[in-house]
Amino acid sequence: MANVSEAEKETRLLEKVAKGEKITSVDEMTAEYRELLTNLMMMQADSELAGGYGYVPWIMKSPDIRETLVVSQIVKDEIRHARVMYRLLEGMGVDVDEYYNKHNFSLRVDSADIGTERVADDKRVNIFYYPIETWYDFIMFNFCMDRGAGHQLEDSLDCSYKPWCDTMEGIFKEETMHMAHGDQWVKRLAADPKTHAATQAALEVWYPRTMNIFGRRGSKKNVLYRKYGLK
Repeated sequence: MANVSEAEKETRLLEKVAKGEKITSVDEMTAEYRELLTNLMMMQADSELAGGYGYVPWIMKSPDIRETLVVSQIVKDEIRHARVMYRLLEGMGVDVDEYYNKHNFSLRVDSADIGTERVADDKRVNIFYYPIETWYDFIMFNFCMDRGAGHQLEDSLDCSYKPWCDTMEGIFKEETMHMAHGDQWVKRLAADPKTHAATQAALEVWYPRTMNIFGRRGSKKNVLYRKYGLK
């Protein structure tokens, strides 16, 4: 769109969004749309990567060989999701290798509650700053966070940026399988009197942390995301 002003781009872009049409190239984007889109996709990419890293110890610490395989598959899925998202970001001009090398996605905090704050300058959803210290934590993280993430990812299944929509279909299916794994284990642990109390305690930790991923009420950015069909 050579020689097209930002105002004209904005008009054309909003007309497409209003009609339910998709944005397919960087050339169609205004600077604001591109910034907002990049932020959302970076949040997903960083969260997928940090989440995968957080699960890695549980490949070795899982309760049986079957779960070792399941957890390793979940880790593989999360890292693949991250790579897919970073590839989209590369297509938008982000130097992913430089960004990756500047951040520590293994970073975890000691604090029991960081609210909705981030503790570093990566873009991960802040639940991924908490360590997963027990199998109950792992399962409840799986049960709560994958469900919360599923609600968030539904936004991108039909967002205004077509390459992201196309990518999300496969990712969403795999995240649904991760959610089912958490569901099965919660039923199992909650039904056993020996593990019920520890399961309940883990829920009381991870449920509020999961709710914090939805951000602060009245966010100005959310208004803009909806304006541009990104949520």
